Amino acid sequence: MWAREGRDHAPEGTGAYDEREPCKGAATPPGRAIQQETKEKSRPVKPDMKVTVAGIELVNPVIAASGTFGYGIEFEEIVSLERLGAFVTKGISLEPMAGHPAPRIVQTAAGMLNAIGLQNVGVEDYLRRKLPPMKRYPRCKVIVNVFGYTEAEYIGVIERLNAAEGIAAYELNVSCPNVYAGGMAFGADASSLEYLVSRAKAASKRPLIVKLSPNVTSVAHMAAVAADAGADAVSLVNTFRAMAIDVEQRRPRLSNVAGGLSGPAIKPIALRMVYEAARTVRIPILGMGGIVTPEDAVEFLLAGATAVQVGTASYADPRATERLAHGLEAWCRNHQVERVASLTGALEVPHD
Repeated sequence: MWAREGRDHAPEGTGAYDEREPCKGAATPPGRAIQQETKEKSRPVKPDMKVTVAGIELVNPVIAASGTFGYGIEFEEIVSLERLGAFVTKGISLEPMAGHPAPRIVQTAAGMLNAIGLQNVGVEDYLRRKLPPMKRYPRCKVIVNVFGYTEAEYIGVIERLNAAEGIAAYELNVSCPNVYAGGMAFGADASSLEYLVSRAKAASKRPLIVKLSPNVTSVAHMAAVAADAGADAVSLVNTFRAMAIDVEQRRPRLSNVAGGLSGPAIKPIALRMVYEAARTVRIPILGMGGIVTPEDAVEFLLAGATAVQVGTASYADPRATERLAHGLEAWCRNHQVERVASLTGALEVPHD
């Protein structure tokens, strides 16, 4: 009975509570209660990794970015596709495009330059050969990146894709920095962007994501223009227009002279732009720009992104997307985050 009565009534010489189970009806000793509560709090949670973007539920917020993951199916023997939230295809145009001649990729300090030129098989070949095999991986959502030189070409691609099954959404590419027409020409001018997005939204039978360029005065303003024109979500940022020079040859390192800079070098700028856009629009944001580690992804989520896209990291490690998905879940578990969606916009800003 002394275990129930306390230290003052313990048998002489014991000097402590009995560590055996207390008698039925006995109160739990204070020290043990604290230990039990601490143990329960420190027990890793099984985080809910699902997020919803433009009405589409993803198994997790990690998305393979356009131009770094082919058409998806090429990675099926390298990556467990169903462990990804989604992937975005290479830019799909109305007709096949050969892209720019080599050299098209140059390594830079903490990143890379590319001037691929939107090489792709064209919408008909994509629908015939590339999309059907993805039916084997229904959990991994397919987002098709749509490109055109004119507004009519964008609409033509969307109308052709509308009839296909297995596509979750479209990503409107208005921000490619290494083509001379279309693309960034629409994304850098507010009125042109508004017109294209409104037309594309009217033509689309699926959610429309607009991929924005960082090569503008205010990406937050362009995000607002896209949202007002009907975009269901925005993705940002695309690459920064840049160049590299071979000083021995005195020639540009890219055949196109300029290209798009991506990788860890752009992350702080991209993060700031996502933060500014998130304070301006209410539609979901897909953040990207130099994401390599789970902590990078968490930064973008805290800044306001609903999901993240991983691009350049896949060049260094073809399994980077799957590694990030696993790492992000582990981060949430270790930090007692029950729902990854709760991280979106959870940045605590002093004096905000």
